[in-house]
Amino acid sequence: MNYLLQGFMLGIAYVAPIGMQNMYVINTAVSKNKARAYQVALITIFFDISLAIACFFGMGLIMDKFEILKAIILFIGSIAVMYIGFSLIRSKPELKNDIDVNKTILQVIAICFTVTWLNPQALIDGSLLLGGFRASLPIADANTFIIGVAIASFTWFMGITTLVTSFRNVFNTKVLTVINFICGGVIIFYGIKLAYTFYQIIV
Repeated sequence: MNYLLQGFMLGIAYVAPIGMQNMYVINTAVSKNKARAYQVALITIFFDISLAIACFFGMGLIMDKFEILKAIILFIGSIAVMYIGFSLIRSKPELKNDIDVNKTILQVIAICFTVTWLNPQALIDGSLLLGGFRASLPIADANTFIIGVAIASFTWFMGITTLVTSFRNVFNTKVLTVINFICGGVIIFYGIKLAYTFYQIIV
């Protein structure tokens, strides 16, 4: 249960920061009906979870086999993750009204796939954050942890869609700034945990 909760907390901190993936979901929820908003949310969840699993088990499995690579990734990952956290705290997100949400379902699927799987930053961040954390977990608890991450993805995108469709008039950049600040702090905490795991390996 402890690793499920850790996975959930890290998953929320990983997925919640406002990027193109979130902006597409938010703008759809603001401008379209609830049926389309939830369609977009579910498609986004599918691609987000599939990427998280690939990063977690792909990079994590490689690091399990090579101890030196594991140490290197933990070192680089801890720095990168803390940098991401500080960047989020300093960022000033904006609601972009120029995002085109008038798409067919096939176009939506293509867009969600592109902003998730074809986003180099998402691939790098996912590999360093999730892959790095996989290297710090007991093998027996890896599945429990990634289930927590998957639950976080579902909870976040369905929750944000529900909130935005219900409170469209009060959802603004100040709310997004608070979300980024909180998530930045959580991600910095996990970056410190990765750094401590690296320290344990080298001493």
